[in-house]
Amino acid sequence: MTIITDPLFYALAIPAVVALGLSKGGFAGVGQMATPLVALAMPPLEAAAIMLPIMIVQDASAVWVYRREYNKRILLIMIPGALVGIALAGLLASYISDSAVRIFIGGTTILFVLYSWIGPKKIAEEVPKAGIPGGVFWGAVSGFTSTICQAGGPPYQMYVMSQNLSKMVFVGTTAIMFATLNWVKIIPYAALGQFTTTGMMTSLALLPLALATNQLGFWLVRRTPQKLFYQITMVLMLLISIELTREGVTDLLRQP
Repeated sequence: MTIITDPLFYALAIPAVVALGLSKGGFAGVGQMATPLVALAMPPLEAAAIMLPIMIVQDASAVWVYRREYNKRILLIMIPGALVGIALAGLLASYISDSAVRIFIGGTTILFVLYSWIGPKKIAEEVPKAGIPGGVFWGAVSGFTSTICQAGGPPYQMYVMSQNLSKMVFVGTTAIMFATLNWVKIIPYAALGQFTTTGMMTSLALLPLALATNQLGFWLVRRTPQKLFYQITMVLMLLISIELTREGVTDLLRQP
């Protein structure tokens, strides 16, 4: 049994795993940069498959920590849609260009963040109830993009951030949502042949770092004021969405 030995891979994978740990600890959005970083050294689906076991272990810790702080209604609305999105991604993954997905999700999220900054008072005063059609739609987009290019956070946040949840309920709901999605994603990844012995051993080698940064995330999120927490999340969403869009456009321009 061997692990990946390419120095470039670890130069990218270590900051990616740190980002995942902070994300699972509560800083939702940071982890969105993980797979794009690792994908600079290997195909995106292979990178996603290496990250997935790490994320599943981190999810278990996050769900336990935030098990009493979540919004049940949002989960019941979004998870069925997400399952549909995962199924569609599994069927189309061999044919669809993930660059197009990145451009779409990056562009729509940039618009959401800009609007939230321009009209935060209006959002706070006119927050709608967690509507079923919108939640199912964004859940499906989240499941689809999470499977294709590990970018499920922005569409999820497009819906959930507008619900004006308390900081800890937002974090707990996010933890349960993506723990569920990541377990289900095992099915399409296995069907696509993305799990290899080398990949699994590499995931195992990176796991201690992932768990350590996970605990750091738990500590930081409980000590960050709620207003600052949302400001940080919005900035991270914007930066990640710009990067997703840039990667997607670059990949499309390189295609013959």
